[in-house]
Amino acid sequence: MTQPRTILVTSASSGIGAHCARALKAEGWRVFATARRDADIAALTADGVEALPMDYRDQASIARLVDEVAARTGGRLDALFNNGGYSQVGAVEDLPVEALREQFEANFFGWHELTRRVIPLMRAQGHGRIVSVSSILGLVPMPYRGAYVASKHALEGLMLCLRAEMQGSGIHVSLIEPGPLKSRFGVNGISWLSERIDSENSVHRAQYEAQMRRMLAGGSGSSRKRGPEAVHAVLRHALLSSRPRPHYFVTWQARLGVALKRVLPAALFYRLVASTS
Repeated sequence: MTQPRTILVTSASSGIGAHCARALKAEGWRVFATARRDADIAALTADGVEALPMDYRDQASIARLVDEVAARTGGRLDALFNNGGYSQVGAVEDLPVEALREQFEANFFGWHELTRRVIPLMRAQGHGRIVSVSSILGLVPMPYRGAYVASKHALEGLMLCLRAEMQGSGIHVSLIEPGPLKSRFGVNGISWLSERIDSENSVHRAQYEAQMRRMLAGGSGSSRKRGPEAVHAVLRHALLSSRPRPHYFVTWQARLGVALKRVLPAALFYRLVASTS
């Protein structure tokens, strides 16, 4: 009997991770999914997903996760889907260094630690897929998202170097760059803004107030945004295609942003970027 493909999906408590974990399970994958809260782990388990605790900011939890998955599969893992993190809102001049460090712990360093720990499993079996959810903001900047943009630019560079280094190994590396999607991602960012930024005494106070109104409303055009199923569609290609792409752009906004960066003069493009605040 053929064993099902195995995949590790991170940050599956809600949004992209939750949808993709359950969709891949329905398609016949053996899915290991991570969450931090016991209630989310229980909900995933109830749906037949093998759910385990992990926090990208905790290297010990990453090590335990990989050891447990390897023990359950006999050292086999066909794919890793890096997903999750958060967006720290704040003008660059207002960002304390601690906020930037925390952003990178959750959005970059933990992803690197997990990825490097699963690569030996994939090398031993001679194949594997590593797919990471980046963002269009990993390629195009946006005002008041400097910490998040920096973490995603770093992720882009790291994974593209890894892709080059994996040539000939049977391990394929891809990045998914979503534009705006339906989620609580923006709303969750409000707490980080309130906790880390002294908005009341900032020269950007008016912009922060406008940002918070938009985030509470779900962002501009929230009713027309696509859901996590849009990410699942390109994830399937990255996992199953014999020639997976380095980049998968999700939503027309993401495709437009990349196209404009390519064709417009730099000064004009960055003026347009500044106007998005």
